[in-house]
Amino acid sequence: MADELSRRGVLKVVAAAAAVAGCKTTSSGTTAGASETSAAPPAAASPPVPAAPASSATRTLGRTGAHVEAVSLGGEGILRTWNREREAVPMILEALRLGVRYCDTAPAYAGSLDYYGEAFRQAPPGARDQVFLASKTHERSRDGSLRLLDESLKRLGTSRLDLLQLHDLRTREDLDEIFGKGGAIQAVEAARKDGRIRFVGITGHHDPAILVEAMQRYDFDTVLCAVNPADPARLPFLSTVVPEARKRGMGVIGMKVMAAGRILADGAATPEELIGYGAHFADTVIVGMRSPAEVRQNLAIGRALAPPSKEVLAALERRLAPRADEYSYFKA
Repeated sequence: MADELSRRGVLKVVAAAAAVAGCKTTSSGTTAGASETSAAPPAAASPPVPAAPASSATRTLGRTGAHVEAVSLGGEGILRTWNREREAVPMILEALRLGVRYCDTAPAYAGSLDYYGEAFRQAPPGARDQVFLASKTHERSRDGSLRLLDESLKRLGTSRLDLLQLHDLRTREDLDEIFGKGGAIQAVEAARKDGRIRFVGITGHHDPAILVEAMQRYDFDTVLCAVNPADPARLPFLSTVVPEARKRGMGVIGMKVMAAGRILADGAATPEELIGYGAHFADTVIVGMRSPAEVRQNLAIGRALAPPSKEVLAALERRLAPRADEYSYFKA
């Protein structure tokens, strides 16, 4: 099999994936999100992923200046489990081998931090420094967030995070606590000052108005929000959060691009369509994966994307609109 995956080869993989539906969900911590996965073809059918051409496959993550690809490694999928190192670590190692640029994790994601830590230990020297490593704090207080940060660094086996995000913002009470006396914003400022973190972001998939208000209260570097073709039908992030972030020069990271596999399970869209849609609006989309085969598949799709037309985007939105509530189950 050729070392480079052709466009036609990618489409064949996507067609096979669309016919196979499935996802796994797990729960941990305070976050109610489910894993984002694509259906993996049989291992024997997985083609090699092409190297990413720097001119076409990388984007800049807002003011961070980090170079990212259309598809990044999410912290869910197999990573949001406990005691499955034999499956999780090889999946991360494959992503590192293939040059993934952005890695996502969180203390709320079960053993995700530990899996990353073990993968970095097994990977060639310098592997950790080759990725933009993002984690989160679901604590709203200064002391709780600093404790989580230090625990996270220890589990990851690193001295710093590239990005620490205030996780799963849902209510104004969350914001009032974060920005109040002894709030988490003091933790991120202290950690940035002493070098434990480089950049600060926010995440949310519940209510776009909360993320917009958070951006108006503080000069964050990135936002992680829900992005899929069902979004415009109710409580949209694409017409509220994303434009506000762009106006402020923030990096935009997309999640829920496959609605935890629900869209694939219904056969409503292919992985290529969903990744292409999300990557059109976001600098990168994080996808929770379950195997090395899924890593190869999703990175190949991301590296072969062509910019979708307005007509293609609108057609996808119309196609998913009848079941928009189901595909936006994570919203308020």
